[in-house]
Amino acid sequence: MPNTGVNAYPSRYRWLGLLGSLALAVGALSAGARSAADTGPALRASGGAGTVLVFAGLAVLVAAWLLMGRPVDGQPPPSERWLNVTLIWWVAPLLLVPPLFSRDVYSYLAQGAMLAHGLDVYTHGPADLGGPTAVQIPQVWQHTPAPYGPAFLLVARAVAPLAEHPWVGTVVLRLAAVLAVAAIAALLPALARALGVDPAAALRLGVLNPLVLVHLIAGAHNDAPALALLLGGLLAATRRRAVLAAALVALAALVKAPAALALPVACLVAAADRTWRAQLWTGARALGAAAGTVIAFTAVAGTGCGWISALTTTATNSSWSLTSSLGRLAADIAGTAPEGAVNVARLLGIVLAAAAIAVLGWRVVGRGSEPVAALAFAFAVLVALGPAFRPWYALWAVLPAAFAVRAAGVRRVVELACVVLVFVVMPDGFSPDGAELVLAGGGLGIGVGVVAAAERGISVREGQLAC
Repeated sequence: MPNTGVNAYPSRYRWLGLLGSLALAVGALSAGARSAADTGPALRASGGAGTVLVFAGLAVLVAAWLLMGRPVDGQPPPSERWLNVTLIWWVAPLLLVPPLFSRDVYSYLAQGAMLAHGLDVYTHGPADLGGPTAVQIPQVWQHTPAPYGPAFLLVARAVAPLAEHPWVGTVVLRLAAVLAVAAIAALLPALARALGVDPAAALRLGVLNPLVLVHLIAGAHNDAPALALLLGGLLAATRRRAVLAAALVALAALVKAPAALALPVACLVAAADRTWRAQLWTGARALGAAAGTVIAFTAVAGTGCGWISALTTTATNSSWSLTSSLGRLAADIAGTAPEGAVNVARLLGIVLAAAAIAVLGWRVVGRGSEPVAALAFAFAVLVALGPAFRPWYALWAVLPAAFAVRAAGVRRVVELACVVLVFVVMPDGFSPDGAELVLAGGGLGIGVGVVAAAERGISVREGQLAC
């Protein structure tokens, strides 16, 4: 007799993920990156039960995502439409909650307000703005310029009237991130088809990914529009529309600079299978389109090119990264001050990243490696060896990998990295103390217990039906 109980697959994981997202949303009300009016000048959340709920929700959401990708005998994998509906279910609870895992969205509001007040965001920090908007920013970022390009600052300036209403402002910027994620959800399957990868698998890895939900949506990071523009440029390149591809990639770089790494890849893809003369002409047109985009948006924004010199803003003396940690370790062993060793280690990391990216470029040009897959690895190198690291930075490598990397082993490594990274930041965006780690661990334990109980109950019910 057939096991009719499995007809609920994979719908049970949709419901399980919704439960995790709801727990995240409820936990964010007390443990998230709330406004200064709720937290006081320290900006620290009260934590407590909220922290437990957030980490329990994370565990449940991650488990649902992983189990959804598990093949089951006799059941087809989830379709694109089913995955898109699931995405809506999982996103909906996060739309109106305080920011989670970062306070960057408050910096976006402050930078928009600074522009509206005539301040140069590339030479001034939020402290120079002052008032109720600047008070939302942690002290470490009060005197730092904006590292974002003029295209994003146009968006920030548009929401400047909401800067003194932090909840409304963050919701508006989150809705912008939601639109960008919706665009990514449409672009990923199209790119996957163009490169011969399963579109549904690309959608699951690249969009239903918990890193996307908790950082691009709940955290409202501007990586979302940058990545959407980047993927749009790559899709245009696969359709041999070199000028449009270059313009979109350049526009992505005018939101966040790392997107510029994709410009030569877009040119290569758009010019593939053409004569060398046609390739040169395609490359020249693409570079002209990119330059024109940069000039036009810089002129419209009126911010100048100061964002180039402000790109190191994200790396403070206390910023975490692999190279920073190695520098501090070397300083501890040598018994010297850490600043010099950290700077040297970061410089070496940049040099190593540049060398690795050059090797990847040689493999693409000289040995015919897949350009977009090489781009995913190049972003991974840049993120791993860069001077500062945040978990959502990994998405710059994850999204290209979702539609360009075919090797099952590599895709599993990407999944594992996402699972680890989703748990490394506290809900209010600050470093944890001992008590918060205990609460987080308790939440993880509860979440794992909920998933285990749900799976055990389903297995028992299916066994009874099978009999």
